[in-house]
Amino acid sequence: MAAEDDFAVGSYRVVPLDDVEVVVVRTETGFYAVENRCTHADVPLADGALRDETITCPKHGAQFCLKTGAALTPPAVEAVTTFPVRVANGLVQVRDARWD
Repeated sequence: MAAEDDFAVGSYRVVPLDDVEVVVVRTETGFYAVENRCTHADVPLADGALRDETITCPKHGAQFCLKTGAALTPPAVEAVTTFPVRVANGLVQVRDARWD
């Protein structure tokens, strides 16, 4: 997908994965990937703020855990879909668990 060195800590990229847009984020603790869609407002999460291991929806401020996808604050109650990420040979790769 992209070189590990292309991601600064606190940065992200939006990438297509089949029929889904995914936000790939690099934090102090590693890489995470979540669907680029707030489960409450159906707006792109990539337009929101990143802090530690959370992403905040820009529309109503709902926060989601990047690691688990859990909705952490209202108005969202439904988790966002997460995707496994690995770094292999210096490349960041996202896998869709639906392929299994």
